[in-house]
Amino acid sequence: MTTSSSERGVGLGMPELPPPAYPDDVRARLEADAREVIARYPDSRSALLPLLHLVQSEDGYVTRTGMKFCADVLQLTTAEVTAVATFYSMYRRRPSGDYQVGVCTNTLCAVMGGDAIFETLQEHLGVGNGETTGDGKVTLEHIECNAACDYAPVVMVNWEFFDNQTPASATRLVDDLRAGQPVEPTRGARLCTFKETARILAGFPDERPGAVEEGGSAGPASLVGLRLAKGETQPARVVHPRDAAPREEPVHDPSPTERLSAHDPVDTSASDPAHPSGPTAEEGE
Repeated sequence: MTTSSSERGVGLGMPELPPPAYPDDVRARLEADAREVIARYPDSRSALLPLLHLVQSEDGYVTRTGMKFCADVLQLTTAEVTAVATFYSMYRRRPSGDYQVGVCTNTLCAVMGGDAIFETLQEHLGVGNGETTGDGKVTLEHIECNAACDYAPVVMVNWEFFDNQTPASATRLVDDLRAGQPVEPTRGARLCTFKETARILAGFPDERPGAVEEGGSAGPASLVGLRLAKGETQPARVVHPRDAAPREEPVHDPSPTERLSAHDPVDTSASDPAHPSGPTAEEGE
């Protein structure tokens, strides 16, 4: 008994059909937005990245239709657009959830608990890396770095920060997202959906009242090095278990002897104008 090529999963090499076009009203709206984006750049092809965010805000991911639209308005080939859309991980290539939950599993976050958080969420949500829950609310993924090592372990939801997470707090976070409960990031503006985030990344203003003012600046942990560089001091903080309250230790003011190291300046006769060393005697004199 023989099986057909389709039953064996063997492709016949037929070219893929062209993607369907956007409905006329959607295309007209996107073209108006695209003209606004393209006008910001001296070279139109420089607008490709924000335009990919624009079509992602329409569909929730970068579809073949969206890539064909970008190619048309920028006079590029679909191959050129596809090369960019598949290079950057911020562009989704398949349907995803309203909330992209990214768990940092890079070195510092991993050793601080990121790996445990990611494993817990996979089991709790019943999804793997890059997969979406059945209700379409949450897409879970591990991220190499959230650029927030001073708050490790960090989880991001639609690129907003949730710092110093634990498996328990991350589980509550995704449960609240799925239940439609209000969720406040540790820093930055309040959450919006992934489509709304994509439109903001395309360069359009966040029109939610007060959202721009909510944009966060560097947090205290990020500014420690700057304060030390300025000579500012603060009480020594003893590392403590995450569930225990921190305690403050008295500041120890080191004596001059304790301060010395191989890199500390030391007053010598050669460096002290009040006590010049005078001419150096030749050896043997």
